[in-house]
Amino acid sequence: MCEANVYLAAQDGAEEVLCLESVDKIVPEGPDAWRLTSIFGEQKLISGRILSMSLVEHRIIFETD
Repeated sequence: MCEANVYLAAQDGAEEVLCLESVDKIVPEGPDAWRLTSIFGEQKLISGRILSMSLVEHRIIFETD
């Protein structure tokens, strides 16, 4: 499986919060806007920047404003 869990981190990096599990697709929707789609069809639109990705650990972290 190649899906990853997406986490949101505050700009200070103090805390990461799970946003969506088993994300299969990340599609840009505009400047700093992203549509996440899970393997179950659940979608979320988030605003932020990709802070880090570890595909081996199945983690993608977005930094939010």
